[in-house]
Amino acid sequence: MVITKENFEELVLNGERTVLLDFWAEWCGPCRMMSPVIDEIADERPDILVGKVNVDNDPELTNRFGIVSIPTFIVLKNGTPVAQTIGVKPKDSILDLLD
Repeated sequence: MVITKENFEELVLNGERTVLLDFWAEWCGPCRMMSPVIDEIADERPDILVGKVNVDNDPELTNRFGIVSIPTFIVLKNGTPVAQTIGVKPKDSILDLLD
């Protein structure tokens, strides 16, 4: 799911599910490495909304969350960030953020 400033409030802030945001860019090698992992999590965890924010296309959301390195993964519950990690991580590390 692509998250943009236009759908952020509806899907992330007003949504009922826990959200995993993946801040990435097409030119980012580590982001490309993590993309299949994030896609697997999205497929395996229908209870979680997995959203991808392209930092080049959405600087407003990038600035809102203070993103300075990518990939950055942020977990939100009830619209509030509760966990964050940066860089290439094993799938289990990302899943641990969700619990």
